Amino acid sequence: MGKDSNIVHQYFRKEFEGMTILVKVNPILWKGTELTLLPSGAVERRDLDFDAEVLEDLKVDGFEDGSALEFNLYLSGLAG
Repeated sequence: MGKDSNIVHQYFRKEFEGMTILVKVNPILWKGTELTLLPSGAVERRDLDFDAEVLEDLKVDGFEDGSALEFNLYLSGLAG
C-alpha cells in the first residue's frame, strides 16, 4: 500500500455569506481540497497545499469539524 492509502483525513465546515465551505486536510502530507458550495448550487473545487499550522488557522477562522460523508457527496456530485 502506498503512503496515501492509510491516511485519515480531517474535515472542516464553515457557512459564510450564503456559501458553505468544506475543507479536507491530509494531516501527514499537508495537502487538501476546498469545496465552496455557492448559493446557485454550483460547487467550486480548489486543491491546496497547507503548512503545519492549518488546523489552528481553520479554528481561528471559525471552521468547525465537518463530515467526510458530506464532503465526499459534494465532491462526487451526488449532492448539491
